[in-house]
Amino acid sequence: MDDSLAISLRGVSKKYRLYRSPKERLMELLHPFRKQYHKEFWALQDISFDVPKGTTMGIIGRNGSGKSTLLRIVCSILRPNGGTVEVDGRVSSLLELGGGFNPEFTGRDNVVFHGRLMGLSESQIKQRLPEIEAFADIGQFIDQPVKTYSSGMFVRLAFAAAVNVDPDILVIDEALAVGDAKFQHKCYQKFIQFQEAGKTIIFVTHSRDAIVRHCDSAILLDAGSILRMGEPNEICNRYNELLFDPEPSQRSVPAEPVGSVPAAEPPAGDSEADQLERFLKEVPPTDNCVNRRSYNKNEYRFGNGKAEIIDYLIFRGGDVDPAVIRSGGKINLYFKVRYARNIEMPTFGINVKTIDGVVVYGNSTVVSDMRFSRVHKDEVRVVKVSLRLGLHSGHYFLSVGIGDRTEGQTQILDGRYDLVHLILDENRPFDGLADLEMALEEIPFTGSSVTKAP
Repeated sequence: MDDSLAISLRGVSKKYRLYRSPKERLMELLHPFRKQYHKEFWALQDISFDVPKGTTMGIIGRNGSGKSTLLRIVCSILRPNGGTVEVDGRVSSLLELGGGFNPEFTGRDNVVFHGRLMGLSESQIKQRLPEIEAFADIGQFIDQPVKTYSSGMFVRLAFAAAVNVDPDILVIDEALAVGDAKFQHKCYQKFIQFQEAGKTIIFVTHSRDAIVRHCDSAILLDAGSILRMGEPNEICNRYNELLFDPEPSQRSVPAEPVGSVPAAEPPAGDSEADQLERFLKEVPPTDNCVNRRSYNKNEYRFGNGKAEIIDYLIFRGGDVDPAVIRSGGKINLYFKVRYARNIEMPTFGINVKTIDGVVVYGNSTVVSDMRFSRVHKDEVRVVKVSLRLGLHSGHYFLSVGIGDRTEGQTQILDGRYDLVHLILDENRPFDGLADLEMALEEIPFTGSSVTKAP
């Protein structure tokens, strides 16, 4: 294995035998002619990837896709049926927190035992004990039997023991969201410290934002196979599509760049009211979104094609289709949709993301418990969205999607991720991402002042 790699997998596969009952397992074991009663289930098939040292790799996928099995193989908890796994460095895993703890032992004894399993000497464990105790923050219960702990205290101690053994590689399976909000914040701070220290991290989660924000690369697993590897935002877009459409359509690819398309310039003297009236009346023969000034040619589009978002228009304080939007002001967005089928329960949703893919706002008719009327085939609808973009100056991307919730689950008809490129210029300076419109004033003090003696 290359010295620059922390983990390398080649052709890894894992098979399980599934029995309908324990009886069949015993019958197969005792059968004189070795009759098989089991069915083979391949949890992983031909998995190959490398994780360079000092990087964070995210793994995302639907339930049952093989994520946890893959991590157990990396941590040598399971042995693969085929392929090779090479790991360079000490591995600490956050899989089943506290899985090796003895409920009869005290918390302190379990921490010491865990440290010895990780290869630490007695002196190294004693040196780390105060840090582990402070991180877990369970007070005097550290010296009580673990069986007396609440579930929250148990996972706090288990997490503290796992992350404070100075591993070279940290493997995490949905274990950052443990305990209360304050402890979760502490967990994420520790996660960031590991990254800053140049540790290698494999991170499994269902959180799209966490993958985009914390990972250098990502893998999308489904049915035991790697569907795609690459840049986190791209992988998460594909994951979102997979959630809505298990069998992606032909359109489930990044939109082809359309080159430099000139923005649609309104006729001279055309007022905002005139342009809005024309927008509400006209039906473009083809997709007119590509002609808007704010259109992002690198959008990611998918859906089954039973409806299409064919145009949009932005109004901001008298400006139509502006190139730059003043932060803090209200904008109106109009989206034009053409339906190719009858839809009983049409849905609509949007979200706004930062340039690195973090969602700062998202909403939909499903989340807001709104309901649009039934749509007929060949009908054209216009949806108006009003937003107040109290965000820091910078580049943002707006995604929009239309769906059908007739059968209880949303089926995406046309999803256009990062369709609109919004450039914001802040109206007033502030730190952070969003403007919470703080009001600050000094209130006169009406009590008596107390001065100290010199």
